[in-house]
Amino acid sequence: MSIPLAITGVGMVTGVGLSAPATCAAIRCAIDNFQETRFMDDGGEWIIGSSVELEQSWRGETKLIKMAAASIKECLDQNPKIKPEATPLLLCLSEPGRVGRVITDDNQFFVTLQEELKIEFHQKSRIIAMGHVSIGIALQRAREIIEKYDVTQVLIAASDSLLVASTLMDYQEKDRLLTSNNSNGFIPGEAGASIIVEASKKQATLKCFGIGFGVEEAHIDSEIPLRADGLTIAIKESLQDAQCEMGDLDFRISDVAGEQYHFKEATLALGRTLRKRKPTFDIWHPADCIGEVGSVIGLVMLIVFKTANEKNYSDGRAVVAHVGNDDGKRSACILKWS
Repeated sequence: MSIPLAITGVGMVTGVGLSAPATCAAIRCAIDNFQETRFMDDGGEWIIGSSVELEQSWRGETKLIKMAAASIKECLDQNPKIKPEATPLLLCLSEPGRVGRVITDDNQFFVTLQEELKIEFHQKSRIIAMGHVSIGIALQRAREIIEKYDVTQVLIAASDSLLVASTLMDYQEKDRLLTSNNSNGFIPGEAGASIIVEASKKQATLKCFGIGFGVEEAHIDSEIPLRADGLTIAIKESLQDAQCEMGDLDFRISDVAGEQYHFKEATLALGRTLRKRKPTFDIWHPADCIGEVGSVIGLVMLIVFKTANEKNYSDGRAVVAHVGNDDGKRSACILKWS
């Protein structure tokens, strides 16, 4: 077992709040901001989405920069002792192959973000353009950096938006989008989020004890019968890393955004990993309130669970959080409030 990672700072900008406390309060109350967008579906109706309302009507790459910067500023304001030049930034972005991706050059995007913040981060900073599973890779990378180098904290940030015409058209053609003609789909959204992780401390805080990965051959675009092999492998690997069993956990938190495929996958994976009888084993899915926000959802899940424990309304102190990409990549992590 490697060192547990303590999550000591958070920041978030979503369609239901321009800060982490505001967003978590809205999600706790099941409040969403789903409204008609400027995009139309093939049935002639306006597509419903969850957009972030900033002080100006920025779009495209500029808006991603603004959302990322806002969440990072919130994160750093909570931790004034952190020196950015000594803190690596692991920036999570969407997959390069996603249709309608507005970022043309990842490296330039990173440079522009630093210019927006007027900050230069540590030389061990990296871009992780892996969509939903970026959070698992970032946590693993952060653990390696803290273990091997003279680094105290690592900042993990993400910014993404699916409210792009070509992106929405692609998902609509695949019957993935919730529209007037399709009830088995997700509502698109956008968001920015950040967390600060460091070596485990004694004070009460959220800690990541285990990380796991898997690959699902029966991904959502395939015609192979789904058995949830990839997610099961990822969960088992994270449990082994954390040296615990599924029955030791209280519930799950997932990136499920409304499609039946992902609910079925989560159910199958639970049946193959839980060996202890439990009266309930709930699943939280914050996307119900903020929509499908791409690479940001993993950070949102961690922040929501952290806030729930801080405010004493969580269903438990230990969970498995799992995410997955359309191409079959899966990741899971074991989180405990301790």
